[in-house]
Amino acid sequence: QVQLVESGGGLVQAGTSLRLSCTASVSNYAMAWFRQPPGKEREFVAAIALVSGRAVYADSVKGRFTISRDNAKNTLSLQMNTLTPEDTAVYYCAASALITGYSRDDVLYNFWGQGTQVTVSS
Repeated sequence: QVQLVESGGGLVQAGTSLRLSCTASVSNYAMAWFRQPPGKEREFVAAIALVSGRAVYADSVKGRFTISRDNAKNTLSLQMNTLTPEDTAVYYCAASALITGYSRDDVLYNFWGQGTQVTVSS
């Protein structure tokens, strides 16, 4: 059973930073961050390839967020800078046994964490 546990969410002011972490019970999985804003559909945030370490970002976070992974520790991180109220959402860590690269498509991720709330006040 694959387990993903997110941490690091909280309430912050606009313009500040927050770092999310995800600890996985497995290694060698493609991983990504998604988020679900209040009243909206889940959306892609960032993904990182298993081997190359190449990353891809949603346009809304590009230049502000950085995804990284430590394969030795089975951890995934998301450094979020210059946060805005529009970043308020439940953030989910996801892992895929189906791909080795990266994907924006949530249907390719077959393991999900429980989510961590990020609230950005104006």
